[in-house]
Amino acid sequence: MLKIAICDDEKVFRDNINKYVAAYLNEKEISYEIDTFSSGKEIIDLGIEIKQYNIIFLDINMDDVDGIVTAQKIREYSSEIYIVFVTAYINYSLEGYKVEAIRYLLKNNTNLEASVRECMDAILHKMNLVVKKKKFKFNEGEKEINIDNILYIESKLHKLQFYIMEDKIKIYNLYGTLNELENELKDFLLSLEFQTNETQAENIRSAENVDEPEDDGYLCM
Repeated sequence: MLKIAICDDEKVFRDNINKYVAAYLNEKEISYEIDTFSSGKEIIDLGIEIKQYNIIFLDINMDDVDGIVTAQKIREYSSEIYIVFVTAYINYSLEGYKVEAIRYLLKNNTNLEASVRECMDAILHKMNLVVKKKKFKFNEGEKEINIDNILYIESKLHKLQFYIMEDKIKIYNLYGTLNELENELKDFLLSLEFQTNETQAENIRSAENVDEPEDDGYLCM
């Protein structure tokens, strides 16, 4: 899952970038979380928790703590975060170089959405993030699934239940065994773990009010 922060003291730009990034990732079927901040101070106050983010969109011209100072603080905690500067002025190239910003996005660009999409393309390419999809012949019908959206798979009497995050958690069924499925999914170079305890599954079922079944095992993704 990608963790993304958007920091801008102008709500209209926070909302627009949020909308453009979310639309892009939904189209790519990549799971994500986006947090928004209205000041550089809010980002800096996270301290070591800044490291949870993969990408930070950062306004340069903010009143309290500007984006350059905020980016410098971010780099004190992580050199891995992709920093994207959002600005009305393209006159900070040296400062951006020093903090290894991957892109500058101009606020007054009439095609800001296209700039955001190009920026995300570049970041995902650098991250070598590939969306892995596979078709399954579920009892409910054939469906192509983003492997990363599979929360866990439950096995009971040669029947597999897939718990998949879409707009909400959905359940699909097919006949087979966990061993057969694990061998099949190894083609995707996934790191899979078979476990007989149901802690993770129970947490998800409780959150979604899913009836608890009698289980034989779980394959957690």
